[in-house]
Amino acid sequence: MATNEFANGYPAVPDDARALTEAIRARALELGFDAIGFAAAEPSAHADRLNAWLAAGMHAGMTWLERNADRRLDPQLVLPGAKSVVCVAMNYGPGDPPPEADGEMPRGQVARYAWGDDYHDVMLERLRRLQADIAALSGGKAYVDTGPILEREVAARAGVGWVGKNAMLIRRGLGSWLLLGELLTTAELVPDAPVRDLCGSCARCIDACPTGAIVADRVIDSRRCISYLTIEEKGSIPEELRAEMGRWVFGCDVCQEVCPWNRKVSPSPMDPFATRGDEVRAPDLTELVRLSAEAFRERFRGSAMKRTKRRGLLRNAAIALGNIGDPHAVPALMEALADEEPLVREHAAWALRRIGGPDADAALARHERLELQADVEPD
Repeated sequence: MATNEFANGYPAVPDDARALTEAIRARALELGFDAIGFAAAEPSAHADRLNAWLAAGMHAGMTWLERNADRRLDPQLVLPGAKSVVCVAMNYGPGDPPPEADGEMPRGQVARYAWGDDYHDVMLERLRRLQADIAALSGGKAYVDTGPILEREVAARAGVGWVGKNAMLIRRGLGSWLLLGELLTTAELVPDAPVRDLCGSCARCIDACPTGAIVADRVIDSRRCISYLTIEEKGSIPEELRAEMGRWVFGCDVCQEVCPWNRKVSPSPMDPFATRGDEVRAPDLTELVRLSAEAFRERFRGSAMKRTKRRGLLRNAAIALGNIGDPHAVPALMEALADEEPLVREHAAWALRRIGGPDADAALARHERLELQADVEPD
């Protein structure tokens, strides 16, 4: 019988679809993935849903979704000759809750997946090791939230979990605290059966969304989603949504926190997802809104939070301070009024108006005079 040899000294396995599938499954679990499933590399059955979502503009500023829509729907356009998709998941676990405000220290909230090292780097390194260890996968394409693939739809077909009403993939025992990755391959593998949707009549995620972004079962309007607004939105946050953003400065976990399937999930045992500390998971907002470009790069090197860029994170911190409404934040926001980024200045001014009081009002008056002067002075 022909064989398909493992690299790096691993024993050879029969070049048989079922044997190869199980060898890949075993090696993936050894590498630290918490779940794995296999699906056929066939066109998506959800083209109408994706196209309707795009036509409604619910992808907001994520225009790359339009450009790559056809490739996301058909793996053959990504990897000609593709036969299978290997879908993996890693549990980043809920961990301990972050501290609340400590005295005069107003703290922001950060989505749990960003508490540790950047998951893109962590998972992609393991996927590439899987490719290196199993020769049949060497010509495939590996993706972690970056490629033209409908990863939750494919993971659901592969039996890794089911797509919940908040559009998150949910797996019994791990909940929705899952990070996904895929290997598109020309190897013939045995598909797994999908698992049953266990959301039932529960709609807690829909009811709990602060901005009403879950507009229908499994339909997210990104234009209202706090995760989109704090990370993907590069410009000004619509004023009518700012108050509903609460203390979130990077992402949002509300729809996952209320999910019954997340009640009894153990923290991830993986070191890469261990928290970097309170300065990342529950940052001091007055410190954050004063962060220099150099300090931003240093603090968030190797973290998913660098994706917002400095101006986006300071914008988010200003909104959070305005929502908390603590007058102790006024000095930090006054400094932000002089920031080099107009985006930061705009949201700092909004926060000061929201907090109010003599100091805030005086700072705003000075700021408005300076902005007016800058507008009328010739270059």
